[in-house]
Amino acid sequence: MRAVLSTREMPTQTMYSAQLQYALANLDRLTNWETRPRNSMRMSLEPMVDLMTRLDSPHLAFRVVHVTGTKGKGSVCALVEAAIRRAGVSVGRYASPHLHRVNERIIVNGAEAPDDELANALWTVIGVHSDACRNGTPASNATWFDIVTAAALLLFKAAGVSWVVAEVGLGGRHDSTNVLEGEIAVVTNVELEHTEVLGTTRAAIAHEKVGILKPGAVLVTPLHRDDEAGQILQTEAESLGCRIAHVPSLLKSSLEERNTIIARSVLDNLGLRGLMTRSGTLGAVPFGGWLLDADTRAAARLPGRLERFDFSLSGIKEIPVVMDGAHVPFNLRAVLLDLAQKPDLNGPCTAVVAMGADKDATGLLKALSRSVSRVVFTQLPGRPAGTEPAVLQSIAETIGLASELQLEPTSAIVRALEIAERHSGWVLVTGSLHLIGAVRKLQCFARAAA
Repeated sequence: MRAVLSTREMPTQTMYSAQLQYALANLDRLTNWETRPRNSMRMSLEPMVDLMTRLDSPHLAFRVVHVTGTKGKGSVCALVEAAIRRAGVSVGRYASPHLHRVNERIIVNGAEAPDDELANALWTVIGVHSDACRNGTPASNATWFDIVTAAALLLFKAAGVSWVVAEVGLGGRHDSTNVLEGEIAVVTNVELEHTEVLGTTRAAIAHEKVGILKPGAVLVTPLHRDDEAGQILQTEAESLGCRIAHVPSLLKSSLEERNTIIARSVLDNLGLRGLMTRSGTLGAVPFGGWLLDADTRAAARLPGRLERFDFSLSGIKEIPVVMDGAHVPFNLRAVLLDLAQKPDLNGPCTAVVAMGADKDATGLLKALSRSVSRVVFTQLPGRPAGTEPAVLQSIAETIGLASELQLEPTSAIVRALEIAERHSGWVLVTGSLHLIGAVRKLQCFARAAA
């Protein structure tokens, strides 16, 4: 993707229809844990269970693939959804967070939920929430994410989709999506994240993530019994009478290969459960990993995940810019390892970085220090839960990582491009998908990505 730099943002006043804007303004009065420190986060499914009862159980209207994991769950969901669509079967996908528009979270047969349909669904759930507040039932404690999740399930039911591929928001056991009865549960990996909520060991976090597993379901995971987290998954699966489909070792695979291997296992297991293709070109044959051909994988590629743009700051020389929302050290190391294999990214790397306050800043910066020559720290726009750039810079100093501050993301990307052009290098934007979303709003990125 090529573009000439423009530091103006795309207009936002027409981002949503008036009806959806009004619904979202009302929704924003509720607690949104995506924009707040999570150390006091409510951990309970009771509000969602109450919402489902009051909404006539939309979560039971379709079959489900449920995906959790520290990283890769969004990409695995997109791959599985794209393959199901290729097979001619109607499917919805629920994802989080969004980069630009909340509609990105709710995909119905390959298309984002239309503004007015989403607004109507939100108003329905907001009305039910108001009733619960008057009656003092558990749904009165519903959060922003609860309401959006419930609205998504209403839209999937209204569209009559046969399957939904749902991405867990955080953890699994107490996540809003865990009202779903997944026939296939996926744990992509388990690493330390959200430790203030999920626990301080991989075993504790695995216990939370495997909470999405339902009796009789199939568990797809690369984690085995000899792994601390894998042992937890194995024990839970055995107690619920669930079969485990272990995927091959992923250690030597690229990120894209890892996600594809997991998605193929999901599709193989859907075939084993009797799911048949309905496409006129494919006929009626069992599902399988073969559905993920090159075109289907390309269609499933998500923005902000190893997404590349080639820029011309002066109109002459091109500067590679890679965006990836990696926000845990092990995933950032994997991203950097993948990028090290790209022959045209052989110059010095300047990184633009911002991250949430609940992230392992020291771990992330140590991972960067092995591959990056300089970091430009910036703020997460409109995100009070972000770590202050000055705090990040002080951590960088202790590990010998050269850095500077540009508080506005626009200024940070311009500064990074200037450095990269001067030294024949390239730019990495990382640390948060919310930062990626802000940078992609610049006209140059938005038009190149279109």
